[in-house]
Amino acid sequence: MKRLLLPSLLFVAGLTAAEAPRILLAGDSTMAPKPLDLPERGWGMALGAFFQPGVDVRNHAMNGRSTRSFIDEGRWQKLLTETRPGDFVIIQFGHNDEKTEDPKRGTDPATTFPANLRRFVRDVRAKQATPILATPVCRRKFDRAGQLTMTHGAYPDAIRRVAAEEQVALLELELATARWLRATGDEASRKFFMWIEPGAHPKIPEGRKDDTHFVEAGAAKVAALAVTEIRATQPKLAAWLK
Repeated sequence: MKRLLLPSLLFVAGLTAAEAPRILLAGDSTMAPKPLDLPERGWGMALGAFFQPGVDVRNHAMNGRSTRSFIDEGRWQKLLTETRPGDFVIIQFGHNDEKTEDPKRGTDPATTFPANLRRFVRDVRAKQATPILATPVCRRKFDRAGQLTMTHGAYPDAIRRVAAEEQVALLELELATARWLRATGDEASRKFFMWIEPGAHPKIPEGRKDDTHFVEAGAAKVAALAVTEIRATQPKLAAWLK
């Protein structure tokens, strides 16, 4: 494989300079891969474009999953089976853990949610890989006064506490996406989300107004915000960015 870094950088994330790292993603629909014949995109789909050739991004995120269902359906075990020493595992949940009325998905931000996150962190470390936690991206929810409403309740703070207690890098995506949405504004931010006009897409003839999920431009923007966080918190992985 072509050498990607300067000769002085002989080791990155425990790998030789001739071996690019792998990044595994665990999360929900805001991160997940989507069918390419639809306009929706998860930000994990855009992440690989920011890295040098050879960096392998493996997106295990799945629509509608919480920490609970990701474990119960065997998705976490599948990811762990693929995880090798030197890998990086980015973990972003919260949107569906909040659905406490659903016994298959809901978790308690004071108990079961942080317990699941700690399990993820310790399982990844047992594989001699690097866990990275991420707070959930903001929903695009503006009130009548044009102010952004934060919708994730106690879940982001639970992630922050686990990151601090376990000494794990944190990608602060909730605050980063909140700053972006506030700066962009209510109407202008719609173009980044699944606001599809009726008749604009053959597979969504009635149109859609979805303030949670991204189109390609939104996914790319959130991936860029994640990369800014990676540069600030994970120098070994950041060395492989373009």
